[in-house]
Order: sequence, then structure tokens, then C-alpha cells
Amino acid sequence: MSDLIYHITSKADWEAAQKSGKYEADTLGKQGFIHCSKLDQILRVANDFYHGRHGLVLLAIDPGKLTSPLRWEQGEDLTAEVFPHIYGPINLEAVHNVLDFEPNTDSTFGLPQDLGK
Repeated sequence: MSDLIYHITSKADWEAAQKSGKYEADTLGKQGFIHCSKLDQILRVANDFYHGRHGLVLLAIDPGKLTSPLRWEQGEDLTAEVFPHIYGPINLEAVHNVLDFEPNTDSTFGLPQDLGK
């Protein structure tokens, strides 16, 4: 298994993906790719873009099983930091694990305890 990458989405969107057989984030249509993160980027992304939101899940994705192209590119702020971007739908076989991802009582996120499973 390759080093996992991660994507935050709603439980509803994940449930819809299971019915359709593939996951497509809204950014795929708007920007042409699905935003993902490395393990050390998850909390910053979650707290910057999903602060206080409930009903989320964290998809742990095995890049080696993706059928869509994966590219490592600079973030939108054009810092030296690179993020994984998936240029197409995520095939369900590439999703290694799905974890509930709820904010703490102060509306910030912490890593799920079962992240390593």
C-alpha cells in the first residue's frame, strides 16, 4: 500500500458515492480536480475550510489503487507546499478507510483516534 492521502467530505456525499460507484467532489467540476491532503496537512485544511462543520467523514485513499491521475501541486496560496490533487473521480476500491470526522467542542478538528487502522 502506498502512503495514504486524505479527503474530507460530507457523509451524505460519501453515501451518494457508494450508490453511484465513484466519488466526485464538487471541485472536480469547478476546478478539474479533487483536493486531498497528506497526513500532516489534514488538520490545517480541516480547521481552515471546515471549521465547526458537522456530518463529515475523512476518506483515507491509497494512491496506488486510483484509476484517475494523481498530481502533486502547489496549494492555492502558491507556497512551496504541495498537495495531492486527483484529476477525475475516486474509484471506491482506492478508499482504504472512511472515518467519522467531527469537530471538538471548540469547533476545531483533531485527528481521529482510529486514523492508523
